[in-house]
Amino acid sequence: MCGIVGYAGPEQAAPVLLDGLRRLEYRGYDSAGLAVHGLSGIVLRKCAGRVDNLAAMLEEQPADGKMGIAHTRWATHGAPTRNNAHPHTDCRGELALVHNGVIENCHMLRTKLTELGHRFTTDTDTEVLTHLIEEAFEGNLERAVAAALTQVEGALGIAVMSEADPAKIVVARRSAPLLLGIGEDGDAATWVASDVAAVLGHTRQVVYLDDDEIAVLTPGGYETIELGAGHGRVGREPIRKEISHIDWDLERIERAGYPHFMLREIHEQPNTVRDATRGRLLEEEGTARLGGLDELEPEISRAERIILAGCGTSWHAALVGEYLIEALARIPVEVEYASEFRYRSPVLDAATLVGGISQSGETADTLAAVREAKRGGVPVFGIVNVVGSTIARETDAGVYLHAGPEIGVASTKAFVAQITTLALFALMVARRRGLDREAGRRLVRAIRGLPALLEEVLESEARIRRVAEEFGDAANFLYLGRGPNFPIALEGALKLKEISYIHAEGYPAAEMKHGPIALIDDEMPVVFIAPRDSVYPKILLNIEEVKTRGGRVIALTTGEDEELVARVDHLIRVPKTLPLLQPIVNVVPLQLLAYHIAVLRGCDVDRPRNLAKTVTVE
Repeated sequence: MCGIVGYAGPEQAAPVLLDGLRRLEYRGYDSAGLAVHGLSGIVLRKCAGRVDNLAAMLEEQPADGKMGIAHTRWATHGAPTRNNAHPHTDCRGELALVHNGVIENCHMLRTKLTELGHRFTTDTDTEVLTHLIEEAFEGNLERAVAAALTQVEGALGIAVMSEADPAKIVVARRSAPLLLGIGEDGDAATWVASDVAAVLGHTRQVVYLDDDEIAVLTPGGYETIELGAGHGRVGREPIRKEISHIDWDLERIERAGYPHFMLREIHEQPNTVRDATRGRLLEEEGTARLGGLDELEPEISRAERIILAGCGTSWHAALVGEYLIEALARIPVEVEYASEFRYRSPVLDAATLVGGISQSGETADTLAAVREAKRGGVPVFGIVNVVGSTIARETDAGVYLHAGPEIGVASTKAFVAQITTLALFALMVARRRGLDREAGRRLVRAIRGLPALLEEVLESEARIRRVAEEFGDAANFLYLGRGPNFPIALEGALKLKEISYIHAEGYPAAEMKHGPIALIDDEMPVVFIAPRDSVYPKILLNIEEVKTRGGRVIALTTGEDEELVARVDHLIRVPKTLPLLQPIVNVVPLQLLAYHIAVLRGCDVDRPRNLAKTVTVE
């Protein structure tokens, strides 16, 4: 969740670090800090609150030096205070460290280190790392880091500097993302970051670290070495790492005239679908081609069960995927909360195929589920957005979303890309298993037509804003849908509570009378997802049940149904597509409704409280 930036090069470090931290603000954080190694040693600056506070502090108290590390913290252990902000130091103040992740055995280590005479000054789990390194230090920083990490349980990405071993930054990764930025065109500078956005203003060349790898950065370059498993040593020979080229630029992570990243990303969704399907639809054959899954073709062909694992919005996308795959390919699908999958002894066999879905490709719970499936000996594929992410590297095969950078913490375009990709996957598997070619062609044509339908939905934004104006002061919302639109009810509710802080719940419409109906009164808005499909008459009955109890109804429907106008308080019309693809169209007005309600309530839409873009802790 937290953000790491480090720099070693010919320029003053502080401005470079501040720029990197600003690029990481979208991830969610509650404090910020940096440490710069200058001529007089390590200078520390940190504060509670925003990066702007840190920038103001640096104007009054500059930190000179050409090497440094910086951090934005999302609190886990200890309140979001200046004292608990990173970087942290050792007893002598000669070492500075920033850390992403969680040290699971921090209490045991703290007790042990206290008995050895170390003095702790923060409430964080991270501080134990500084003292472990201090205890192990014998003149070489990377060896001390390696020795310290053998005692640590949990996830971590760290960057460390020491006055006693100057002119280097040592970084290490275990289950928390880290990458190196490599200078271009003769630039000798190197960077470390937890997200490519932090270095994109300086270089497009990056090296992704794998678990239990250490890198040593200097103003003249870098080397990567392997942590000797269980021995507290670093490898003798450098590891050769592939340099990846990032093919998107800073413009794609700017707001481009929109008031918020989230609104820009909502409006990008027609192109998101185009990008997710480009080169993958084969209309003549009535199928889809996903080249990233070629290596798993035998396993996909013989699969008798598919398990999809994800968290939050990705879990909702997997639920839509369940409807798509079962309806088209007739393969049983189970959707798992990734956070529960690894702990419940899942039954896995040779006929099972597991898919991990994650926008970032770094979601800790989803990564843990992927690893659990691999330990079970079953084939695993990934559906991720971020190229080179851990899930992309650790799965047997996979599909990229091609949604581009998503900055808003509340996912929008990645969700649409996930469902679109799952539709392609379902079509591909279904055609291999006997789906009629003409049926496949109809689906291909419908998928090709989705961008135009999404553009039509976006043209109704003013209408949706007026609905938001009426319900912006509501304390609770209920979202109801049936079939493949039930997950869209869940997602609509999630978006509203994520960014507006209004309590909202999603339910299958038929389940309303099994509990939630007790909550309905004239102060409880109910959003019905009611396309004219096979269960439309049932949805009408559910609407009558709400209206009879004084509830206020917002209905989202397809077509020109005048009968529904008289039954609801507000009607939002969307264009119609095939029932299995209708969720892709239906979610967009719900995203807009949540966005405009949040704006009216004065909420920080792009950085909602307590949330982070990339959840790298369990």
